[in-house]
Amino acid sequence: MEKILVLDFGGQYNQLIARRVREQHVYAEIRAYNKISVEEIVKNGYKGIIFTGGPNSVYDEDSPHYDPGILNIGIPILGICYGDQLMAFIAGGVISSAGSGSEYGKTIVYTSSCALFKDVPHESVCWMSHTDYVSSPPEKFKVIAYTDRCSCAAICDEERKLYGVQFHPEVTHTEFGGQIFHNFLFEVCGCSGDWRMEDFIERSVARYREELAGKKALLGLSGGVDSSVAAALLYKAIGNDLTCVFVDHGLLRKDEGDFVEKTFRGQFGMRLVRVNAESRFLSKLKGVTEPESKRKIIGEEFIRVFEEEAGKLGKHQALVQGTIYPDVIESGKGDSAVIKSHHNVGGLPDNIAFDEIVEPLRNLFKDEVRAVGTELGIPNELVWRQPFPGPGLAVRIIGEVTKEKLELLRGADAIFREEISRAGLEKTADQYFAVLTDLQSVGVKGDARAYGRTVALRAVSTDDFMTAEWTRLPYDVLERASNRITGEIEGITRVVYDITSKPPATVEWE
Repeated sequence: MEKILVLDFGGQYNQLIARRVREQHVYAEIRAYNKISVEEIVKNGYKGIIFTGGPNSVYDEDSPHYDPGILNIGIPILGICYGDQLMAFIAGGVISSAGSGSEYGKTIVYTSSCALFKDVPHESVCWMSHTDYVSSPPEKFKVIAYTDRCSCAAICDEERKLYGVQFHPEVTHTEFGGQIFHNFLFEVCGCSGDWRMEDFIERSVARYREELAGKKALLGLSGGVDSSVAAALLYKAIGNDLTCVFVDHGLLRKDEGDFVEKTFRGQFGMRLVRVNAESRFLSKLKGVTEPESKRKIIGEEFIRVFEEEAGKLGKHQALVQGTIYPDVIESGKGDSAVIKSHHNVGGLPDNIAFDEIVEPLRNLFKDEVRAVGTELGIPNELVWRQPFPGPGLAVRIIGEVTKEKLELLRGADAIFREEISRAGLEKTADQYFAVLTDLQSVGVKGDARAYGRTVALRAVSTDDFMTAEWTRLPYDVLERASNRITGEIEGITRVVYDITSKPPATVEWE
């Protein structure tokens, strides 16, 4: 199988590069720059290499560098942002601070005719985010793009098939980013595009059938897309050696517990144990208001419940989790900055009582997870179900989590989702939910003064959950939701709509 190596230099959106490669049906493999040698790269037979972006300057003492010999091994390279500067630097070029010429956001780029820019107009929109730039290209490199403020927006050494771009073709804001990746993969690297999602499934099933042979695995099933697809994938690999433990922590959406049990025990016939642990979790969360503390507590309690159930069910060597890549990168794994920990990856206690953690979806984006689910025959109702965080409604309640607040939020969330469904807008937003804020305000119900809580409604549109735009829902839908929430749920007097995109916000409030 042909592969592209994405050499990770610590940027926040590096997995997005791999995703763009996979969209072209070419398999991408991410490796940290300090975890793979030039010799190993040659041995693995990569068709091409992509140097990712990163937050550093090439002149910083602690900045990530790489063996200059990589430029002469005969494998095409595409450097992006910091990767562009690093390639130029190790080839003998000069990198300078742009100063007031720094560029951030949408920028007009002017490109020259070359293999990398085939079918890309001379003038188009790209996404810039840089302070440094290549002020003097290395010997044998030529400038193939510029902007009004950056004289060297792209460079190439066509003989060695080395290309560098100062902008970010991986983000959707770069108008012809997909074409640039296509050109690098097919025009420069000579890929054939033979990778398909079914290949991922075949490899994963074969891998876990071998690795888990003779072992029993326990999976924490939430009923969300990620854990559901992980369950179906592992069930295909090891069958009844997989036991799904559904921990009903009392932090689920309205009627969700019964739906999960009916689907997986009845429809799929999997081994399923339901644990009703609401009082246990609420007791642990009493008085806790800090978001990270909530996540850590819930993550640890999940593991403790798993351990207890495993003790009742007999020895289980492996714990299976539905971790996907946005969970990993936002939890600060690798060299990226910590944004927030996720219950699947950031809340694991050190003394976990399993021999190994199995995360079959760890390198996939949400849309790729859905594609796997479809290939596995999971019904669309479940595959396209709303994403739901591992800590549940605990991170959609600002402040302390109580049974009373959970009931308020469940009702408001159910009404909001019902109104979106009635309007036929389920596919308009990729995620939508209600948040119970810690604000209280004066309202009027009937002829009496009321003092109640404020609910925020949130809907976002995205293709990767690394960036997201707030969804422009019709006013009449928002009005109906607001009227129903304040009219049907005693204790809520005000509804607001969140119009913040990601970044600067995250999708969830906590």
